Amino acid sequence: MRHLEGWRLRVSLLKREVHAMALALGDRRTPLLARALAFCVVAYALSPIDLIPDFIPVLGLLDDLVLLPLGLLLVRAVIPPEVLEDCRKRATSTAADGFARSGALLVALVWLVAATGSGLLLWRVFR
Repeated sequence: MRHLEGWRLRVSLLKREVHAMALALGDRRTPLLARALAFCVVAYALSPIDLIPDFIPVLGLLDDLVLLPLGLLLVRAVIPPEVLEDCRKRATSTAADGFARSGALLVALVWLVAATGSGLLLWRVFR
């Protein structure tokens, strides 16, 4: 039972950190490189498409447990500490559930547009 609570706490902190990274995207004090990396990490976190699909036992969840924290560490290294602290405070004070739903919807919409565009391009090339 204690392990379950520990995992819940870690997941909660991970959600807050992803939310803070998303807030850092909109902060003018965030350097361009950090914004680009943060965008990639947040998009991966919210994307319904993974490098390794979740239905594959163990490996499906392992990519999320490894890639996401590594990406967050990389982004944390390039975001100025004062910006990161401000974003963490804002992420804690605002509701992350609405952010996750709207972010996931936005990422799914981007994937849909990209797939449609790719399909149309392939149709034009090979017709």
